[in-house]
Amino acid sequence: MPAKVEKHAMLPKNFFTIGDLVACKEGVLMAIFISLFMPLVDSSYKAPFFLRNGHLATIIPSSFRKVEGVTYQRERLNTPDGDFLDLDWVFNQSDKLVIISHGLEGSASRPYVKGMAKYFSKQGWDALAWNCRSCSGELNWKPRFYHHGATEDLDQLVEYAISGKGYSTVALVGFSMGGSMTLKYLGEKGEELPRQVIGGVAYSVPVSLKSSVEALSTQGNAFYRKRFLKKLEQKIKQKAQQYPDEIKYSGFDDIKYFPDFDNLYTAPLHRFKDANDFYERASAGRYMYATQVPTLLVNALNDPFLGSACYPFLECDNHKHIFLETPKHGGHVGFSLRNDEFNYMEKRAYSFLNSL
Repeated sequence: MPAKVEKHAMLPKNFFTIGDLVACKEGVLMAIFISLFMPLVDSSYKAPFFLRNGHLATIIPSSFRKVEGVTYQRERLNTPDGDFLDLDWVFNQSDKLVIISHGLEGSASRPYVKGMAKYFSKQGWDALAWNCRSCSGELNWKPRFYHHGATEDLDQLVEYAISGKGYSTVALVGFSMGGSMTLKYLGEKGEELPRQVIGGVAYSVPVSLKSSVEALSTQGNAFYRKRFLKKLEQKIKQKAQQYPDEIKYSGFDDIKYFPDFDNLYTAPLHRFKDANDFYERASAGRYMYATQVPTLLVNALNDPFLGSACYPFLECDNHKHIFLETPKHGGHVGFSLRNDEFNYMEKRAYSFLNSL
């Protein structure tokens, strides 16, 4: 079991440079200060010198990393509500399985997902990289999409892996939105979690959706915000043609921020009152502390997507099962290693889960 270690209550010399302070968003400086005084999991992550900026650490691996040698076997699983999930498997005839959940507008083909599947496969595990509804390359059949709090599909996959596939050991790994799903699912299940599920690891998680939305609303994060909304717009456009009575594309040009999108689409399509209700009820932070299995949460302090409420130092202090690790660097789903085929996320996840 990984142990928590206490940080020294002093700032190490040159711990933060002027560049670090400039790059930090409002609120995270306080989180950094708190982290020095709270018990945390000690992090061994050392970023390459050219990837110590949070934006570079985020963008470069997302845009340029290539993961070779991963051949998926796709399976389509029908859902109880008349929809489908596309599952991408890597088989080793193992009784151990890692279930990997991707981020917002991601898929099983993203390099961070393929890298995790490849690393666990090299250790002899089977891997299941599943695609959220509408993310596999084919639009799903229902008006609804997916969201940070939609854990019913993950619940179905876990049950299918155990009852349908016969796995005796199941571990969960999630990134960003997928990390939110993972933490929320583990907390929701609590003591009713299947005994085969040994634990989870979550990276770059917006534990508080409201805090993350506020961070992404800043001018410095306009690039990410516009990129996400552009991808979502294409799906809304297709959905409006598929379900014209339920989804309207007209007016999308007026959407500039996530609350605009969530008020118009996410909330009504997924039975929330409005965007604020969605942020409150779907946030992992509302559920995760009921987790009953070892769970590692890794959020870099220079993650541009996360506000201060996404660093739950107080809540994780002395928690029996949740281990919070906050490396100084890493960006959002970055954590690159120099001259290494794999990144810190893959090695850290395996090390943590294999020790359980």
